[in-house]
Order: sequence, then C-alpha cells, then structure tokens
Amino acid sequence: MRRWHARGRQSKAGVARRVGTAAALAAALLGAVSCTGTADPAPAVAGTAPAATGTAPAATGTGSPSIAPPPVPDVLRFTGTTLTGTAFDAAQFAGKPVVLWFWAPWCATCASQAWTVAEIAPKYRDTVPIVGVAGLGEQRAMNEFVTEFDLAGTTQVDDRKGALWRRFKVTEQSIFVIIDRDGKVIHQGFLDGEALTARVAALAGA
Repeated sequence: MRRWHARGRQSKAGVARRVGTAAALAAALLGAVSCTGTADPAPAVAGTAPAATGTAPAATGTGSPSIAPPPVPDVLRFTGTTLTGTAFDAAQFAGKPVVLWFWAPWCATCASQAWTVAEIAPKYRDTVPIVGVAGLGEQRAMNEFVTEFDLAGTTQVDDRKGALWRRFKVTEQSIFVIIDRDGKVIHQGFLDGEALTARVAALAGA
C-alpha cells in the first residue's frame, strides 16, 4: 500500500509536470499567435503590390495606339497572285520601304539583274522587301526563269495581264520602282546590280 501511495504521489507529480509543460506550450503558442498578429500589416502591404501591378496593363493599354498598324499609302493599295498561286496584298508592306522589280522572262537585262536580286532579297526580306512583278510572258516561262536564277525565295507576282505594269506606267523592262516607308516613289527606272545593292542597303539602314 505504501508503494502504491508512493507511485500515486509520483503519478500526481508527473501529471503536474505535464500540466505545467502544457501550460508553457499554450503560453508559447499564444505568444506566437500574438507575434503573427503583429505581422498582419506586412501581408497587407504586400497585398497592395498586385494592385500596383494591376495598373500596368492599363498603362500599356493606353499606349496601344502607338503600335497600331501604319496607314496603307495609295501606292500600296493593290493585290494580286504570286507565281506559286498564293494571294498577294501589298498593304502588308505599309510602313516599310519596298522595291518592285518589273521583269520579263525573255529579257537578257532582267537575267543579269536576277542574280543580284536572288542574293540580296533574302538578307533584306524583313527590312526592305523586294517583290518581282513578272509580265510580258507566259507563266511557264516565268516559272522557268525563277528556277534558273534561284528566285524561289523571293515573292514574284504573276502580272501576265499587265495590270500592275499599267498601274505604275512601266513601259519597258527591267525597271525598279522603289517606294520609301512613307509611301513615296523615290526611284523608278533602271538599276544595275551594284546600284540596286547600295540603294537597298541605304534604305535598310535609314
């Protein structure tokens, strides 16, 4: 019985210790909650960041007119079909300088210029597009010309009916029509390979 009472006293002491420990833990937790409570303003401040960030799209939206597509000048308001059969719309070049090359498949001068066009057109495709306007011949002969002079990577408009030749008042070949980024024709006439390269490079760097 004495042993039992001794154990009972020990048990009671252990319970007291556990209760004390639990109380200490509860106090610590309450302190943590209290600290967390004092930190509430920080998340509130951080929460304002998305609001500030959210205003950015509005600012960007107000600037969208500045990146609107440039107006299409009258000189580029024409369409057609390429020698590969795809639709062509010159309006895509609005805001860029562009070179129109009027050629015929049987023209020896055009053949001499074709090598230069094939060489520089891919390099300046995004800055100064060169567009061939094939006329005064049959489609088969035009396609053979494109193949022979490696012009497949350059847009070639099929103008067998001469609509674009008449529009630009081209009466002979080979003729280059150079249009600046504002839609103004700054050259119409003959250019040899060296002169053409210099003109295109200057436009690309302008």
